[in-house]
Amino acid sequence: MTFYRGRRLRQTEEMRAFFCETAPVLRENLIMPYFVVETEDQSLEKEIASMPGQYQLSLSKLEEHVAKAVDNGLHSVILFGIPKAKDEQASQAYAENGIVQQAVRQLKKRFPKLFIITDVCLCEYMSHGHCGVLTKQGTVLNDPSLEYLAKTAVSQAQAGSDMVAPSDMMDGRVAAIREALDANGLSMTPIMSYAAKYASAYYGPFRDAAESAPACGDRKTYQMDPGNSREALREVFADLDEGADALIVKPAGPYGDILRMVRDNVDVHVCAYQVSGEYALIRAAGLNGWVDEQRVIMESLTGLKRAGADSIITYFTEYVLEKGLAR
Repeated sequence: MTFYRGRRLRQTEEMRAFFCETAPVLRENLIMPYFVVETEDQSLEKEIASMPGQYQLSLSKLEEHVAKAVDNGLHSVILFGIPKAKDEQASQAYAENGIVQQAVRQLKKRFPKLFIITDVCLCEYMSHGHCGVLTKQGTVLNDPSLEYLAKTAVSQAQAGSDMVAPSDMMDGRVAAIREALDANGLSMTPIMSYAAKYASAYYGPFRDAAESAPACGDRKTYQMDPGNSREALREVFADLDEGADALIVKPAGPYGDILRMVRDNVDVHVCAYQVSGEYALIRAAGLNGWVDEQRVIMESLTGLKRAGADSIITYFTEYVLEKGLAR
């Protein structure tokens, strides 16, 4: 009797590696997110309760964490800032000496080859926690928000950011940022847009980390409905038309179908963001001994590469590098 013998190609580790269809996770594929706090206490290293193993960091502690990770092979970071003071103009987002701008300059001085991405959003800097200008009635205004977003991107790039990543999901923000960067002599600064960003429950721990929960309402009028897939391509193509150089799909694991669809329809770099809730679920199960955490981490990252991710923003980056799990 003749039948398919799939096991023939799985007999040894060497054979399985030879026939593996997905390239291994590389150090260059991984981007570590950091939360940097504007504080007088340079010893601040506050663990985030809903994200065990992740911290709010002072500038000094940020440098310590990055130094250790660089020694282990860290290639890229993305920075999120938590300012001392917030207002309704998000003024600390684009301040010359804002916390992210300080962090970029400090890290670039010590680690000139570190690839630094800066998140461009207003939620951490707005007193109301929304990603744009808010009316008294609680409506987020799209077009007035673009000016602040563009100013933020320019300020970050002037501080030395290698790439800006707008995550706000305002319509037209990529075009506004591209125009502003070009007008300020920053035409070589690329934009990696959060193109397909869903209104997801998986963001919960991030809002603890970044202290950015909206004071009223939610973000469903500007982030995408989780049930929509075709809309993702409209958002992707719009951002590319406006000047995006690379794209982010967020969240990652639960949206592997979106990641694959985007990968199959564009020829630019596609990044998957394994978000805080994805991290928290795996971490909690690992801490409780319910899963083999290390294997689940690597399986989840391999799955994102298999779905089409060129790079991955993941809170597991430091761990993966420390354990030597990426090549």
